[in-house]
Amino acid sequence: MSTTSEQARVRKQIVVSAPIERAFTVFTERFGDFKPAEHNILAAELAETVFEPRVGGHIIDRAIDGTECRWARVLAYEPPHRVMFSWDLNTQWQVETDHDKTSVVDVRFIAESADRTRVELEHRDIERHGDGWQGIHAGVDSEGGWPLYLQRYAELLKSEA
Repeated sequence: MSTTSEQARVRKQIVVSAPIERAFTVFTERFGDFKPAEHNILAAELAETVFEPRVGGHIIDRAIDGTECRWARVLAYEPPHRVMFSWDLNTQWQVETDHDKTSVVDVRFIAESADRTRVELEHRDIERHGDGWQGIHAGVDSEGGWPLYLQRYAELLKSEA
């Protein structure tokens, strides 16, 4: 049985009480404030996650011992409407260096009103990870995956309102 790209895709969305510019800025500049600290593949405890806000930038996890993990590449940066980054982790949740075996996370910000923004997240091309891609799909689709990120993101926006 072949896999269709639709089967290897995860779509999530949330509406936040924030203007589109603020919603975009908090998502990109404060990514490390809502990314779960337990989502860390480094040997040491996570100190911070940095989202480099430009095409060609990375999402970088830094451990308390100074080690780094560049687990994503910023592929599109279009404030305040869209950011897209690669998912450079393999089926063993380790860094994948072959870019042909990585997937894409595309996040769009749509103003519903002056103070409300819909954030649509689509993680696609997951089948590109090869044998065992279903484990990545299940992980990012689960309550501990993208839904948790979006929930914590909304809570961060709400706490600063």
